[in-house]
Formats: sequence, C-alpha cells, structure tokens
Amino acid sequence: MDMSNIIEIFQDRNIVIPLYLFKRIKEFKLKTDEFMFLMYLYNLGDKFVFDPNRFSNDLNISNNKVMKYIETLTEKHFIRVEVLKNDKGLMEEVVLLEDFYNKISLKTISNNIDKQDSNIFEIIEKEFGRTLSPMEYEIIKAWLDNNIKEELIKEAIKEATFNGVSNLRYIDKILYEWGKKGIKNSKDVENNRKKRNNKKEDNNDVDLDIVDWNWFDEE
Repeated sequence: MDMSNIIEIFQDRNIVIPLYLFKRIKEFKLKTDEFMFLMYLYNLGDKFVFDPNRFSNDLNISNNKVMKYIETLTEKHFIRVEVLKNDKGLMEEVVLLEDFYNKISLKTISNNIDKQDSNIFEIIEKEFGRTLSPMEYEIIKAWLDNNIKEELIKEAIKEATFNGVSNLRYIDKILYEWGKKGIKNSKDVENNRKKRNNKKEDNNDVDLDIVDWNWFDEE
C-alpha cells in the first residue's frame, strides 16, 4: 500500500481514524500501511465476515497484500480469524477485533504507569504468546502498586515456566507465598532455592533400613 493508495483511501472516506489511535500509531509498533489496514478493519466493526475480495476491492490492493496484512495483524495479536456459526446456522470465517480493543484498553491504563515498569507487561505477553486481558493487566499493576519489584516478578515467571504453567493466577500465588517468607528480590529467591535443594538432599539420605521395614510384621 503506497502513499498514493493511502491518499485515495482518505479521499474515498473508506477509513475514519480516531485521533486517539492516530496519535499512538508508534505505540502499536505497526508500519503505516499495516496501521491503515487495521483502521479499515476497525471501521467494519468488531466482528465481520472474512472476505478478502471485498477488502481488496475497497482498498484497491491485491489479494496477496490483503492476506499478508491479515497474517501480520494476527501474528501481532491485533485480530483473530475464526470459524463460527452464523445466524442461519452455517459455519463461516469471521474477523474478530477483540484483541485490538484489549490493546487499546491496556494502552489507556499504561499511560499512568512508568515506562520502566511497563516493560514487565511486554515480558509476560511474550512469555504467554498472547495479549494480556484488561483483568490480567490490573493484576500486574496491583503487584507494582504493592511495591513488588520487577526482578521478583521475573523470577516468579521463571518459576511458573519451570513448572510448565503459563497462568497469571499461578504467578500471583508464587508471589504471595514468597511474600509470606520475606522473599523480596532475586537474591532471596536463589537462597530459597538452595535451601529447598538442600532439604531434598537431606530427604534422600533417609536410612534405607527404615524405609524397607515391614511394618505389618511388627510385634
């Protein structure tokens, strides 16, 4: 989508871009043409039939470009394409903008958060491989408001990943348990792990004669 295409799109009034979104184009980490295509979808509504031919005709671009934009916006968690049952009971492909609306909500909330702290949101999104929900965002914000250090949150993420769990509630439980133990930073976490490993080694030193004792034969 070159500059002439973009000008034509504006002239034909195929896209209306809210000033709020236009001011934050860099925050979405999209190229100009990708952002324009997203705004075109945004004007179609929050849920609509996936129709590449229509998109191509409206924007005067090739179907290949349309599919490329769809792929990019999906990979960056702005849209989803799913097969759902319509009002007539037939299955059809639809485009959902729920993830995009979540991003807008999160950007609004993050305006009140320090740039340094906002990094933790990106880390968790990358670890989970998806966009955080507004509720999850509020949970993380509560951690920061309660002065839980970012380094400790990162350690909790590592702990959860090690245990094969990608769940914010699980991470919250880890932080809660660490708080009860007075663990406040990565050094405390490392010391706690060493104690836990030493305890496991002590348990392995149990007298085998006691373990093998046949308690049912005891008189």
